[in-house]
Amino acid sequence: MAERTIQSILISVFDKTGLETILTQLNRLQIKIYSTGGTYEFIRSKGFEAIEVETITGFPSIFGGRVKTLHPAIFGGILSRRNNAQDKDELEKYAIPTIDCVMVDLYPFEKTVASFNSLSIGEGKGEVDEEAIIEKIDIGGISLIRAAAKNYNDVVIIPSQNHYSVLENILTAQNGITNIDVRKHLAKEAFGVTSHYDTAIHNWFNPGEVLRYGENPHQKGIFKGNLNELFEQLNGKEISYNNLLDIDAAMGLIVEFSKPTVAILKHNNACGCASADDICTAWIKALAGDPVAAFGGVVISNGHIDVKTAEEINKIFIEVIIAPSYDAAALQILKEKKNRIILQQKTFYTPQLNQSRTILNGQLNQDYNSRIITEADFTYCTNNKPNSNEINDLLFANIINKHLKSNAITLAKNEQLIGSGCGQTSRIDALKGAIEKAKNFGFDLHGAVMASDAFFPFPDCVEVAHKAGVTAVIQPGGSIKDKDSVAYCNHNNVAMVMTGIRHFKH
Repeated sequence: MAERTIQSILISVFDKTGLETILTQLNRLQIKIYSTGGTYEFIRSKGFEAIEVETITGFPSIFGGRVKTLHPAIFGGILSRRNNAQDKDELEKYAIPTIDCVMVDLYPFEKTVASFNSLSIGEGKGEVDEEAIIEKIDIGGISLIRAAAKNYNDVVIIPSQNHYSVLENILTAQNGITNIDVRKHLAKEAFGVTSHYDTAIHNWFNPGEVLRYGENPHQKGIFKGNLNELFEQLNGKEISYNNLLDIDAAMGLIVEFSKPTVAILKHNNACGCASADDICTAWIKALAGDPVAAFGGVVISNGHIDVKTAEEINKIFIEVIIAPSYDAAALQILKEKKNRIILQQKTFYTPQLNQSRTILNGQLNQDYNSRIITEADFTYCTNNKPNSNEINDLLFANIINKHLKSNAITLAKNEQLIGSGCGQTSRIDALKGAIEKAKNFGFDLHGAVMASDAFFPFPDCVEVAHKAGVTAVIQPGGSIKDKDSVAYCNHNNVAMVMTGIRHFKH
């Protein structure tokens, strides 16, 4: 591994806690120290030698300290490649000293913002606050960190006060010697620091739309985005945090249907969904799937809302309605509920391809689940094959199931959601809930199909479904006991297809 010995260091830190201990070790190893402004004064006050950067740059600190290190003589010393002949020649030509380690602690931008945010009205909020916050946007320090991290092959970067102890260990235990693994790890840490810092600044400039509250009244909520790119709000109150979550779920679901389709969502799950030859029929079928849960829900249509459909929708309280277009008279009917949010889509919706969540002390990122199952993905694993109607229902049910919280089971018949179980810790419980719901609303399950978001670990689900009347099943497969479910289906003339695609949604 390529080892490098620290022979020179540039120190420019806001938080000087623990710096004296490091200075003692730097002095012990006779490491040359370059420094700036207040850091230089601190080092000298503790009795240590240091070289001001202006002796290298030939420029004093200017513009009230805004410009100190931004100079080729400094960044050349950091970014020069030690094994590059041309870089070596240029270092000599321009008398640029190499810098082996950069130690930075950025201006406390977040703490400054937080301190002003904690003030009450009349305690100094306004232009003075903004000026103070702007001055805490670090320019030189962030540039030093990025430069040193980029050249981790040759340079050690200590990017924050949280990393001072790392440098102390390098100096005391390793006598200033590092290997490439240590330097690359510190570079990764450094870009984490700069990313967080820049995000905080971006968030301050773009505070987003303050919502009435978050998921609950005691929680604050903010939306950062531009809904006007997607929708025109034609009526209703301010869109809430929970409305936005349901609207997002609704948009993700509806784009997967090509036939006239209406879906009703509550708490990000479809409680009603149907496809038909026209939107009005689709609405009537979707509502019949669960008219109780539909109350206060979000309705989305992939087709035009006419007067007849508006009259049917208006028979029940619906909080949000989304459609690509409306008859003028239909709008007047829907606007009778003055607080009802009515959105008209401006453009075809494409889900964001990257999804992220903040968890623990970090972030999870993944690709959007854009996989759409078609009949070409089917593996016919039973003797009995699904007929054309069952195939349509299997595809329909699988789309809905993809957008339900796991564990999820969907029961469908004639392209109508007739029962679902979602968010259950047991797949059999999800199925039993779906069957109970279907029966509660008077559906005949004979000839219905079942979709599962993941494989069946036991044959109990297909057995319960078959006894309720289900004749065809779609699931991803992949269980070591797949053969048990297949055997039950073969023995009872149930058609089963496997897709090889799991649709967990947590």
